[in-house]
Amino acid sequence: MPSFDTVCEANFVEVRNAVENTAKEIGTRFDFKGTSAAIELKDKEITLFGDAEFQLQQVEDILRGKLTKRGVDVRFLDAGKPQKIGGDKLKQVVKVRSGIDSEQAKKIQRLVKDSKLKLQAAIQEEKVRVTGAKRDDLQAAMALIRKDMADLPLSFDNFRD
Repeated sequence: MPSFDTVCEANFVEVRNAVENTAKEIGTRFDFKGTSAAIELKDKEITLFGDAEFQLQQVEDILRGKLTKRGVDVRFLDAGKPQKIGGDKLKQVVKVRSGIDSEQAKKIQRLVKDSKLKLQAAIQEEKVRVTGAKRDDLQAAMALIRKDMADLPLSFDNFRD
């Protein structure tokens, strides 16, 4: 039976490259000289450091620009609140989304069931597998999911005929 998987995964190689390029730019920019502006990547979290909130915003803007250049959707970023860390320094944790959370997966499943297409949607860990008899129905489901779940950077892989 034809099927496909709906996933929400960033290309972490490109994310790492964008973070490294951002760190390089922070090191060479004149307005960051002598400040504590920095960026680091650990697992699926990017940590931004700065002296003030506007500086954190500048570092985040540089990061978003680098990610966009590398073809990574900025909707994968989930920025937290800036936190004070000793003295007048701030840090901000930006999580990189990976996988579809259960609430969103249920929403996708409900969307497929309510579409009146002859398809089944099954939640499998952090992805949703959609199966059906006709390839055209699967392509219609892809279009429907893209349209109604525009806030998530979803991609479709493992298409089997």
